Amino acid sequence: MISITEKTLDDLQFPTILNTIATHCVTDIGKEKALQILPFKEKQLLMNALMQTSEYVSSFQNNNAIPNHGFDAIHHEIKFLGIENSFLEVGSFKKIATLSETSNVLLQFFNKFNDYYPYLHQMSSEVELTKEIVKKIEEIVDKHGEVKNNASVLLQEIRQQISLVRGKVNKSFGAALTQYHSLGYLDDIKESFVENRRVLAVLAMYRRKVKGTILGSSKTGSITYIEPETTLRYSRELNNLEYEEKQEVKRILKQLTETIRPFLPLLIQYQDFLSSIDVVAAKAKYAIRINGILPQITENRRLYFRDAFHPILYLTNKQKNETTFAQTFEFSQENRIIVISGPNAGGKTISLKTVGLLQLMLQSGMLIPVHERSETFLFDRILTDIGDNQSIENHLSTYSYRLKNMNYFL
Repeated sequence: MISITEKTLDDLQFPTILNTIATHCVTDIGKEKALQILPFKEKQLLMNALMQTSEYVSSFQNNNAIPNHGFDAIHHEIKFLGIENSFLEVGSFKKIATLSETSNVLLQFFNKFNDYYPYLHQMSSEVELTKEIVKKIEEIVDKHGEVKNNASVLLQEIRQQISLVRGKVNKSFGAALTQYHSLGYLDDIKESFVENRRVLAVLAMYRRKVKGTILGSSKTGSITYIEPETTLRYSRELNNLEYEEKQEVKRILKQLTETIRPFLPLLIQYQDFLSSIDVVAAKAKYAIRINGILPQITENRRLYFRDAFHPILYLTNKQKNETTFAQTFEFSQENRIIVISGPNAGGKTISLKTVGLLQLMLQSGMLIPVHERSETFLFDRILTDIGDNQSIENHLSTYSYRLKNMNYFL
């Protein structure tokens, strides 16, 4: 539909608009998408985007607020699910479950309130709703992101044994602690941890009188760290059980990965859907800030922007508590040229940029700050020649550049 050059986008400060919209995104993927927004080439896609943004704006003003769409990106998980025989760690399943649950909540919401949000519902209807992913993961992973004890019979047995052996370790260590403390062999700190193992803090002069394995000493050498002999046997048993637990968890995660792997295309779709919603939400939040609306779009070749504001100038002045003055522009088939004159710094360039930028924003699916009775049509192209564009490298003066640019326009 529209042909536009990179230079025109820069002339009209379109990247500045995109950067501002990106700050309203809550996901990293949404921010990336926002920064890549360009004018739509098909009218129907454009109208859908405009209506989606308009519907999202309306959600801020009614009782049917759209649910949260935030999520953690699953690029890593998508990559590994695409590799045969690979498996995901337990934290990855938590992210996948959250992504799936968030998608399901939104899909159900738009299905329920399709009368309020028909275009957002149409967007969501292309995505499959399934609770199978969340169900499969919740059978294995608890709300804290840990593999459940009952994820398998063997894991439950191993963890029960671990609990018993830890009790024996603590009991035997407590007995040794009491015994050697009463004999005066221990330092004031009594105990410590070395290599994740509980040890007695024995005064160096008594180290030969304490039965056990020396695991280290303090920096000054005044304290020797000893694991009591009575706890050694239980500690070895505990280490063996913890190794078995680790292997069983690994087997369970491999099995769960194979269960989730067939859902890979849907997970990619979920991530794309939520990030697209994020962009729509960001455009809606930006529209609220600039008082943006959707003007009437007609087939007539007439542009009528009543009480139009330059969005960048409007937000800058608003931050400074300064007034921004609205402008009105009207073009038609019979009146296609406007000549603007005035002193330096009188706002001529801003006027030029306001018309071009608002039309560009509109055709990129954004609401614009104009009066509700404004109207426009869809442009095939937008051409700009703004500012001093002399080129020393190409031996072009400002005047020569303008002649070359006008030739391109014609």
